[in-house]
Amino acid sequence: QVQLVESGGGLVQAGGSLRLSCAASGRTFIWYAVGWFRQTPGKERDFVAAITWGGGRTNYADSVKGRFTISRDNAKNTVYLQMNSLKSEDTALYYCAVAPRGWGTTYEYWGQGTQVTVSS
Repeated sequence: QVQLVESGGGLVQAGGSLRLSCAASGRTFIWYAVGWFRQTPGKERDFVAAITWGGGRTNYADSVKGRFTISRDNAKNTVYLQMNSLKSEDTALYYCAVAPRGWGTTYEYWGQGTQVTVSS
């Protein structure tokens, strides 16, 4: 089992920055992929970014490329999402998730989410 806790959300003005954190506990997940997703009311959960735990491979949604950066700190079992140049359309509940079988596989463990609100 893996437990995930997101933090770092909040209210920010358009153009501002936030850094989200996803702290993991439980089984070590050195072979796992970790992703960030976001969801707004009435819409499906969308992929934002992902990173492999061991190799540092990353992937981003087109809508956040050049503005968001995903990174990890293996020693702290934490994955970060640095969000710059925020736009009102980035407002959402952000979740982190773990794909225990690795890159490109199903995300099976999810956190509770952290709210990001960008005011225009």
